[in-house]
Amino acid sequence: MCLSGYAVRNIINFIFEQTSRMKKILKILLRVFLVLFVVVNIITAFHAYKFTHFYDNGSVEIKRPEDKSGWEKTKEILIGIKAVKQKNYISTDTGFQPVTLITKSKLKLQGWYLTADKPIGTVCLFHGHGSTKSAVFKESEAFRKLGYNTLLIDFRAHGDSEGNTSTIGYDETEDVKLAYDYVAAKGEKNIILWGISMGAACITKAMNDYPLQPRKIILEMPFGSILEAGEGRIKMMGLPAEPLAALVTFWGGVEHGFWAFSMKPTSFVKQIKCPVLLQWGALDPRVSKGEIDEIYTNLAVEKKLVVKKNRSFISQNLSWQAILLCFFRCNKAQ
Repeated sequence: MCLSGYAVRNIINFIFEQTSRMKKILKILLRVFLVLFVVVNIITAFHAYKFTHFYDNGSVEIKRPEDKSGWEKTKEILIGIKAVKQKNYISTDTGFQPVTLITKSKLKLQGWYLTADKPIGTVCLFHGHGSTKSAVFKESEAFRKLGYNTLLIDFRAHGDSEGNTSTIGYDETEDVKLAYDYVAAKGEKNIILWGISMGAACITKAMNDYPLQPRKIILEMPFGSILEAGEGRIKMMGLPAEPLAALVTFWGGVEHGFWAFSMKPTSFVKQIKCPVLLQWGALDPRVSKGEIDEIYTNLAVEKKLVVKKNRSFISQNLSWQAILLCFFRCNKAQ
């Protein structure tokens, strides 16, 4: 079949028009993608800042969800929620010995040192992100009943300690070392480190970064990495974990001057040289079973894993105290 010159020209013109139209569409799509990419990065950068920044009490107005306007709720979706430092709610008495530790950046960390009758060691307790030393006071009571002095510290930017920036465990590692050194300076040889969530993650990094020599370590619900911690937080908000968690992790590190993706307790635990008790609640919405399994696998020491159906471990729970007693007294973890 032969086509006339006129028909051939029409076909060529048609193909040329379609190609030009496709190029225009691709340019538009590319511009839309670039705009969305920039907008998403701006939003996640704001969220990263809010996630790692705590405002002093009274410096910002905090409203209940039902008291917020539609615009205020929209702003929180776009640029994050402002969080204030939680106050310590435990009333102290003469049994509380106040402790002040000074970081390299001259921040003052506030703590409590409490003694037990006929002490056989000291437990340093480290709370989670956004919490305070008051939140782990019940655990402190349980340890003292078992014969251990306890040191409770507010991480930087938490509770009564100075600072407003939290690096979700990266810089807070120094706080763990300062607490350990404080107890060691008293001549204590039987030092045990206990931490929950971010506190547990900080312990793993401290063991990786410093030559600490605790007798035993108790890790309760540690996250596997900052990235995975971000994924857990974002899932709780009903949003897709990725790529949002990766972007929040990236911008959080950029804003505070460190490579956040390197904050990986799953790797840090390889440097631990003492027995470890690892605890996790199966209903924990933030930390996954996969994270706990990887941490447990990478522990190359005597170890014991305890999984509870309920999300948290409460010191008044007799089974929890029995687990502690066994871990302290048994020669080998299981």
